[in-house]
Amino acid sequence: MSNYKLINNEETQYLNDTLNFLKKELTKDEYAINFRKRDLITSRRDMWQESAHSSNDFDKIPEMLQHLSEVDSQNYSYEKTLKRIKKYTQILNSPYFGRFDFKEDGYNDTDKIYIGLYNLIDKDTSSILIYDWRSPISSMFYQYEIGKGSYNAPFSIISGDILMKRQYKLKDSKLQYFFDSSVTINDEILQEVLSHNSSSTMKNIVETIQKQQDIIIRDTENELLIVQGVAGSGKTSIALHRIAYLLYVGIASNLHSNNIIIISPSSVFSKYISGVLPELGEDNVEETTFDNIIVDFLDNRFIFESRKEQLESLILNNNHQYINIKMENTKFKGSKTFVIILDRLIYYYEHKLTNFEDLYYDGKIIETKQQLNNLFLNGKMNMPISKKLKRIESIMLNKIHPLRKARLQKIQKIVLNDANHQLEIKSFSRLMAIKEAKILMKHIHKYTQIDYSNLYKLLFNKPGLFFKLSKGLELPRDIKQMILKTAKSLHKGSINYEDCAPLLYIKLKLNGNRKFSDIQQVVIDEAQDYYPLQYEVFNLLFSKAKFTILGDFNQTLEKHGNKFIYDDIENILHKKKSLKLSMNKSFRSSIEINTFTQKILNSKEEFVSFDRHEEEPRIVFKDNEKSIYEAIILDIHKYESLGYESIAVICKTQQQALIIEKELINLDTIKLDTIKLLNIDDTEIIKGTVVIPSYISKGLEFDVVLVFNVSKNNYNSEFDRNLLYVACTRALHQLVIYYTGEKSEFF
Repeated sequence: MSNYKLINNEETQYLNDTLNFLKKELTKDEYAINFRKRDLITSRRDMWQESAHSSNDFDKIPEMLQHLSEVDSQNYSYEKTLKRIKKYTQILNSPYFGRFDFKEDGYNDTDKIYIGLYNLIDKDTSSILIYDWRSPISSMFYQYEIGKGSYNAPFSIISGDILMKRQYKLKDSKLQYFFDSSVTINDEILQEVLSHNSSSTMKNIVETIQKQQDIIIRDTENELLIVQGVAGSGKTSIALHRIAYLLYVGIASNLHSNNIIIISPSSVFSKYISGVLPELGEDNVEETTFDNIIVDFLDNRFIFESRKEQLESLILNNNHQYINIKMENTKFKGSKTFVIILDRLIYYYEHKLTNFEDLYYDGKIIETKQQLNNLFLNGKMNMPISKKLKRIESIMLNKIHPLRKARLQKIQKIVLNDANHQLEIKSFSRLMAIKEAKILMKHIHKYTQIDYSNLYKLLFNKPGLFFKLSKGLELPRDIKQMILKTAKSLHKGSINYEDCAPLLYIKLKLNGNRKFSDIQQVVIDEAQDYYPLQYEVFNLLFSKAKFTILGDFNQTLEKHGNKFIYDDIENILHKKKSLKLSMNKSFRSSIEINTFTQKILNSKEEFVSFDRHEEEPRIVFKDNEKSIYEAIILDIHKYESLGYESIAVICKTQQQALIIEKELINLDTIKLDTIKLLNIDDTEIIKGTVVIPSYISKGLEFDVVLVFNVSKNNYNSEFDRNLLYVACTRALHQLVIYYTGEKSEFF
């Protein structure tokens, strides 16, 4: 007991010293920020008053540049100080969370390494009070037990002995408790963190990062990192911490937040994860969805079916034949086989449909069709087809231009020699020149302009061509029906979701892409939802980037998912160095909920549940749907009174969600909290009770999940099994399933 008290006094003293230093630095920066703000305003005013406002005043340009340089310097100083104030303010309540004592080989001194969100350095003494969790030396806290350890320093590997590891609970600048542990993160800390209620946005997990998670976060060797993680294993959170780490170590390589992009499953999910990077002291990176990419790259002349609309139509339609055909078509149009057909189509266009003709001007041949063909097919122009055609167009126009110029000069001479009709001749020659130019460009554009959508339509408008290009390939049984239906929808300007990726693929192949040329790192979440063709599109969009791919094939919806999807991704992205890892431990739900959800899967996948116990999931029978609504309202009020802050009523479709929301609001006479429908396009997660379709709930988590009407009627196909699994794995603490009639065979 006396030993504990001695250590406790030592720790209390270190915390007080750290807080005093932190407060002193904060006061200093808060004092300085006012002067820096004043200096910045003064510099901007001086630049405006004393510099040139006209670009023609060349003598004052050096003066203007000098002012601009001064403003940039003042702005940088102001922003740096402001950012430091935010960091200091953020960690004031809890400066650090861990410590280990390290004795480096060859030295007698033992270093006490305290770990927190950010570095805290006393510049006067050059001592480091707190090490950033991302620093090289901090990796030993996550990766080693007591004993031998090492870390990668900038110029060498540093080895030594870890003599002690300690974890802290600090709150409101006070030491709540601490304990020593031999393993990386003690389960007591995890139990305490995981017992909390969920929040409306994802939080950072630097205190509880596990060894395997830390390996993923710190990996810089691989250009492609693929992570298969079970529901609740923390895939997305780890990916965000990985981004923060890459930005931390990427300062030297000039990696910034605008060089990273996240492909999210929905806008709801983007909002949910938006708080993590700022919490870790980094700017948010660009986030988009595949639907947004489609809208950005394809033309407004089409009406596109969204991913949500595709899923709604699959779930709502009672015609099993329609569903099977739709799913088969989607699978085929996203397949490696269809990629081959599209590549053959582009090759066919290059070699069969670009039939150049001899190019004449003023009775003289400029280029023969053979010369143009050779230039197009055998030239050294390594560029997309449309750019190659534009280049050929420029070559032709450059050859014609001097001839047109000479001809116009002849006309001008005639005008000069005929004073009586100068005006008429000038007007006539101008009109002739314009008309001639239009005819000439129209003729040239016959060969040098290509429309990606017309090329895709050609594939389905000519079934003979489709079968010619697919020779030797395995096609779906209903291929003729698929060709006919696709041709009809394309003719109407209506693009099914499964046709969006092929159209985008053709456009990128024909035109190239420079929009994402600055992107160096791509994170793709819910990887199992994408087809091989979509990964081909990602490869074209982000050709120079490194990838972090996160998925769980158990959460695949309308198709069969297994580990082989990652082999396809690896082959398509084809990076020099890649790594595939699995995360089989789930931290989100209790053992009781995890045991229940594994039965829904009906598979023997390796799954380890974190040792946290709560109530068994409840299965509630009611005579009819109205009684289910009443039971849900009572349970919402019950769980709110118990202190649960996020409750999700999860159903199958958006259409169903609309009805449920209205029914619950009408029945909720107490109105303890808001009941709101959560849509895929929402950019805000509402705290309280939400009604949400299962496919939109992917990646989210809630304290309590109430699943609406899991009857045999409502959940009976493999697609339904997947939807139910996704819904149930969203629950942290409580799971209730309601049904009427006969219950689903999935539980």
